[in-house]
Amino acid sequence: MNSLIRSFILLGLVGSSTRRPVPKTELWAFTGPWDARSDSSLRANASHLSVAVTGWIGLDSVSGQPILPSPYPDTLHLGSTLKRMALVTSWHGDRFHPNTVRALGRDDARLARAAHAIVTQAVSMHYAGLVLDFESLERSDLPALLHVVKAIADSAHARQISPVVVAIPAADSTAYPARQIVGVADLVMPMLYDQHWSTSGPGPISEPDWVRTVLASRIAEVGASRIVAALPLYGYRWQSKPGTPAEDVSFADAKRIAAQSRVTLRRDEQSGTLRGVKPGAWEIWVTDADLLSTLTRRVREAGVSRVALWRIGQEDPAVWQALSR
Repeated sequence: MNSLIRSFILLGLVGSSTRRPVPKTELWAFTGPWDARSDSSLRANASHLSVAVTGWIGLDSVSGQPILPSPYPDTLHLGSTLKRMALVTSWHGDRFHPNTVRALGRDDARLARAAHAIVTQAVSMHYAGLVLDFESLERSDLPALLHVVKAIADSAHARQISPVVVAIPAADSTAYPARQIVGVADLVMPMLYDQHWSTSGPGPISEPDWVRTVLASRIAEVGASRIVAALPLYGYRWQSKPGTPAEDVSFADAKRIAAQSRVTLRRDEQSGTLRGVKPGAWEIWVTDADLLSTLTRRVREAGVSRVALWRIGQEDPAVWQALSR
């Protein structure tokens, strides 16, 4: 065997041993239980999903206890193959309430009551797992966050409810360090969206290169197997009037608004996001099936096998066909 052939064989072996296998995607989806479009989308597309987060357990901003019965009843019945989970959140009224987590973190008796009530509700509703969404915390709140998450996770695991997942901002590793959070929970869910948000200037919600960079940082903390990558289905419309927060728009909203104003939604070359501008009035950036396919591919190439969609009912209908390829 000559040296040239040996070189080619060695190169092939090296390439095959270092090439990362692309995992099969486990698709999760959140519903907005206040939005009938979410329920309709879930009924139509449940066969594409492994997990549907259909429950809503909000924490009272004064007592820290779950608000039960939920103002958003979960009445969906979708068969036995789809795992249903619930969102436990400090969002109440019109914003997140970080003081709820702080108060629970320093009062063990109150925390124990809250954890027991959350898990009792989950058992009664036959939820397989929980997603904890406690946003707007600061670095100094980390001990409280870890204490609260551990109490809920321990109570859930004792009743065979798993996984317990903690939603974390994509890039804030100071207030939400993934390595420490997975020490008390099963998984973390980086929210790979709101690169530009309702009170920022206009721009893409999830640029593929940005997603790849922030996801790589989270993988470096905990490994791909401990991550659920959350991706957007929505967009924003920013008004030209300064100081006006952007409004959430679905794909259908964006198409309708653009058509009414005779504006064409065009793909931004750098971010791959659909964008439309009515000069002097508004600017829209919105996710469509092509962009979501690119984002999902970035996630899978990074070795992450779980993808969560926020939130169904807002999506480009072509998303489902694109994701099934």
